[in-house]
Amino acid sequence: MVDTDSGWDGRGGRGSRGTRDTDGTWGMRGARAADAIPDRGVAAPDRRLALPGRRVAAVSLVALAALATGCEPGTATGAPEASPPARPTQAAAPSPSPTAPVTEDAKPRTAPPPSPSASTAAPAPAPDPTTVRPAPEPSTAPAPRVLMRTGSESDRVRELQARLRQIGHFGRNPTGYYGSVTADAVRSFQAKRSLPVTGSTDEVTWQRLLAMTRVPKAAELRPPTERPLAAPDERCLKGRVLCISKNSRTLAWMIDGKVVSAMDVRFGSEYTPTREGVFEVFWKSRDHVSTLYDTPMPYALFFSGGQAVHYSADFAANGYGGASHGCVNVRDKKKVAALFGQVRTGDKVVVYW
Repeated sequence: MVDTDSGWDGRGGRGSRGTRDTDGTWGMRGARAADAIPDRGVAAPDRRLALPGRRVAAVSLVALAALATGCEPGTATGAPEASPPARPTQAAAPSPSPTAPVTEDAKPRTAPPPSPSASTAAPAPAPDPTTVRPAPEPSTAPAPRVLMRTGSESDRVRELQARLRQIGHFGRNPTGYYGSVTADAVRSFQAKRSLPVTGSTDEVTWQRLLAMTRVPKAAELRPPTERPLAAPDERCLKGRVLCISKNSRTLAWMIDGKVVSAMDVRFGSEYTPTREGVFEVFWKSRDHVSTLYDTPMPYALFFSGGQAVHYSADFAANGYGGASHGCVNVRDKKKVAALFGQVRTGDKVVVYW
């Protein structure tokens, strides 16, 4: 718009090209300069008449500015195109930094779907603490009660040995004494049945053995001897005689040529041999203890000096792996106890090959 009253077209002063002065005014001979320096020969135009032109110019500038800032659809001529304003959308969840730790509070409720352009798989989600199973606590159950162990002596031990013999773990006749041979047999049984290998017979071991075996017969529990009896020496055929064979390693208690009872025996070593010959019982000592070797000799029947027929716990435990110091050892405690009650002082003793 052009102000015909003032002659200013919005670009310069009164038809002349507008130049910017150092003080920020337009045209050294423009409207502002004319207002500041009146012409003496020509009357200065009334300022009230110039104001409407300035207002029109200001309105034009405001209209151009409005079009440039996009207040209305369209763009202003000569102004750079402005990119259309982005529509407000829901803020996307920030992707977790690969190096920054993610705390439980920062985890989104629903994990975003994996990006198809991702070159590596997303890390596995952390396990929910509510589903983690606690480590099992050590068992506090008491150990099974031990029923028999090394040193035990009873009819139950005899039954244990007979049952172990039925299934091939005990290779001799029952003695009723729980020694090293019985402990080894129990260990063999426990190892084969995947039980704790202790050598002692606890409740679990005993119940497993009972389930696998039958009740032993009387002849299995108390066989006359482990070895067959030898033909008796002719010196044993008359009277009351302890007939002892080194060859068969047996003792037969005989009355007038008949065997009353028989039992396994062992003898002294080559350095302390058991004497051979015909003797008689001269002393009986039920709870004897050797003063020379400081070892128990229960149910001792002395027949030659310090040599006697007596029960030996070592023989019951270790079998023929050991030897005596010259005595005749018996490993069946009940049998030798019965023998002790029947034999009298003065009865004959025959030791032979």
